Amino acid sequence: MSNPLEGLKPELVWKYFAEISKIPRGSKNEKKISDYIVETAKKLGLEAKRDKVLNVLVRKPASQGRENVPMVCLQGHLDMVCEKNKDKVHNFEKDPLELVVNGNYLMANGTTLGADNGIAVATNLALMEDKSAVHGPLEFLFTVDEETGLTGANNLQPGFVASKILMNLDSEEEGELYVGCSGGKDTTGTWKTAYESIDLRYAPALVKVKGLKGGHSGLEIDKGRGNSLKLLNRVLIELDKLGVRISTLEGGNKSNAIPREAEAIVYVPNKKLNDASAVVSQYNSILREELSTVEPDLAILIEEVKGKKKGKVLKKAIQKKILQTLSALPHGVMKMSADIRGLVETSTNVAIIKTDAKSVTLITSQRSSVASEIDEIVYTVASILQLGGADAETSDGYPGWKPNMDSKILKIARETYKELTGKKPEVKAIHAGLECGIIGEKYPGIDMVSFGPTLEGVHSPDEKMHIDTVEMFWNFLMAILKNVK
Repeated sequence: MSNPLEGLKPELVWKYFAEISKIPRGSKNEKKISDYIVETAKKLGLEAKRDKVLNVLVRKPASQGRENVPMVCLQGHLDMVCEKNKDKVHNFEKDPLELVVNGNYLMANGTTLGADNGIAVATNLALMEDKSAVHGPLEFLFTVDEETGLTGANNLQPGFVASKILMNLDSEEEGELYVGCSGGKDTTGTWKTAYESIDLRYAPALVKVKGLKGGHSGLEIDKGRGNSLKLLNRVLIELDKLGVRISTLEGGNKSNAIPREAEAIVYVPNKKLNDASAVVSQYNSILREELSTVEPDLAILIEEVKGKKKGKVLKKAIQKKILQTLSALPHGVMKMSADIRGLVETSTNVAIIKTDAKSVTLITSQRSSVASEIDEIVYTVASILQLGGADAETSDGYPGWKPNMDSKILKIARETYKELTGKKPEVKAIHAGLECGIIGEKYPGIDMVSFGPTLEGVHSPDEKMHIDTVEMFWNFLMAILKNVK
């Protein structure tokens, strides 16, 4: 089979990208790619070590005359998200990716491309081999399982990395330098439920919210999108005034996503059926008006539940506590950054609610690039849950990376980019997690910046890499290494 990447520049980067695309490397399936890194290092005569979770660190001596330059670590993750189109036959456990060049785009045929973060892996391998590169002593850190658990970064041990400077190669827009990310925790409230039977004076109905956009609870939290749990709760509060009783509450499916849909099975007094329909219709109009710009497809409906005349409902006291708690809980942006314009610094997301025979569980998520602010918003959310009668628990979470606008490596990167292109790079932070947050906690004082070529549609079969930005990215990286003193 011919190599569709043949002739692309820089040749070594594309050579290794083609090679690693033959190796299955889904999250938690990184043994083969980890072996490949170690074997390649040995072939190149470089020192390599590996830890118990399969993180790999390779060291390359400085080029001649650069021995006294500070050591720099280049970092990326080995795993990729494995998604494919429904009609695509592909086994991510054993099949190679089918690379396709389409104009200036590199894609995979019907699957994710794995440029997130295969481009960092290929770049590091290329630099490991390149004898013409000018640089000080280098470390190459390849971490595992970034996509599903940050396992590799979380298991880094003291002394595994010696560098005091780290460049993370896991950003997705050429010309942008990332200097911060949020940390996060989940806070869960659980109500032990008490039910009572409902009689034939009540009719079962389904109240549901649908048609919302949802989105990433960090990256899209500032877009003003509707939260299906909060909107459903507003309707249920009005229905509660009619004597409507709640049987179950369900909505949301991921703690890191703004919930798009939610529903409740309720029992409506027979004499209030028309009133209940009117309330739902009224709130459908009210909420569509409130969110018309961002949520044009929002719909709030009430439907008859057939064949379920008798059932059980939450006791009134628990129902009231849950509705009050959902109303009191904040959702959205809590604070904007004073250092980086347009950056959300702290936020909270009311994410998931689910009902079973013994409990109603509400899962929320909190993010901030400032550790003390995560603690504060978590305490706020947990306090509201506890005041509402729920047991509250908080996950260990992951740390943020607070922007350091006085960073030396940031200054070098900014000046280097201006020298190369004549343009100023955009300095940004992201309201989502990066491995830099954990690495910075593991190695206090390490000076970090993150950048990469342009990628689109990551984590989906539409993933594509802009081919021309890869050479720009490589040249930028080589120039930074020359300028580190």
